Amino acid sequence: MRVAKVLMVIAAALAVLLSVPPLAAGETRPAPANASAALDAVIVEKMREVGIVGVGAAIIVDRQVVWHKGYGFADKQRSKPFTPDTVMGIASITKTFVGVSMMRAVHEGKLSLDEDINQYLPFRVVNPHHPGEIITLRQLATLTSSITDRWKVYSGTYHYDGDSPERLGHFLEQYFSVGGKYYSRDNFLDARPGTRRDYSNIGAALAGYIVERAVGEPLNVYTRKHIFEPLNMSNSGWFLSEIDLGNHSRIYVSHNGHIIPIALYGSTTYPDGGVRTSVADLSKFFLALLGGGAHEGVRILDKAGTAEMLRFQFTDANRPVNFPATEGNSGLFWRTKFNGKLMGFGGNDPGIQTEMLSDLSGKVGLVLFMNTSLSGADQQASTAIFKALWKHAETLGDGSPEKGRH
Repeated sequence: MRVAKVLMVIAAALAVLLSVPPLAAGETRPAPANASAALDAVIVEKMREVGIVGVGAAIIVDRQVVWHKGYGFADKQRSKPFTPDTVMGIASITKTFVGVSMMRAVHEGKLSLDEDINQYLPFRVVNPHHPGEIITLRQLATLTSSITDRWKVYSGTYHYDGDSPERLGHFLEQYFSVGGKYYSRDNFLDARPGTRRDYSNIGAALAGYIVERAVGEPLNVYTRKHIFEPLNMSNSGWFLSEIDLGNHSRIYVSHNGHIIPIALYGSTTYPDGGVRTSVADLSKFFLALLGGGAHEGVRILDKAGTAEMLRFQFTDANRPVNFPATEGNSGLFWRTKFNGKLMGFGGNDPGIQTEMLSDLSGKVGLVLFMNTSLSGADQQASTAIFKALWKHAETLGDGSPEKGRH
């Protein structure tokens, strides 16, 4: 009797599956209501538990956005909803835009990944602990340059209530030039360039500055012409002065049950985290990267350059001594996360948590924005939201809504 019932259920399920028409180009299919409701419940509950004000997300399957949604508020005081078109800073995901710009310059013969960066600079960058070793763009892009962020200096690069008044080039010259206002031997690790991995925002800013000098334009102008406008990323930019602030989310810090709004800010070292965009816009950029440098017929980077940017650079022969294979690998301003299982980039800044990640095949991807930063044990809630979304993404990618349920 039980076997007969099982067969009837299977037959009914097959009938439903066979009755569903194939997707047309650009069409998205809604997730089953029960799956979407379960996902909504998890996200709303986790937001409530720790005081996350707004969340936006998009799921990518087979090179198209198949689901996107906003939760909570972009402005809690005004009850303004957070949507996939809400603009906010994306923190370190910005580095992937530097990566694309860098690889475009390499393709045009304006830069080399493996030459001494000093040939591109008006000041010298030398690790005083290893003065005979060169530093390369590849090392900057894989976070192995031996440049480190000295917090006493780096914390001063955040400028609240507006864009930074200090020029990027001036800051970098003062940080790297002996005798400069911000110079110290402690701006460098006591390690040969290329041998240790150390997350350096100032190193990324230096790479962005080198790109600007090579292409002859500031990054905000260059990316607008070669990335934002071609991909129709109309809600994207770098500086507060070039963004519609009416569509920009407020940002918050949640601490000990208190939700504290904080002022929007700019950064002197903007190539390390200055891009402001929306879930909808960033999804287009992500799709271009996963599509070999092109999306919907628009190419922002040649196939070879995209492949090199996304290629895992570390092998057993050249792996940083402090970054074992079990922790993953690195592309050029591209990396693995979750112990090497996912690839892309993420970002964290005051009031900002973001992720732009796919599986290693590039079949399933997720873009996630949160306009609230958390600390301590509360950070587990943002991880839970990511995992719930990723589980939903895998379900949509499998095409079998019931798979993986418990």
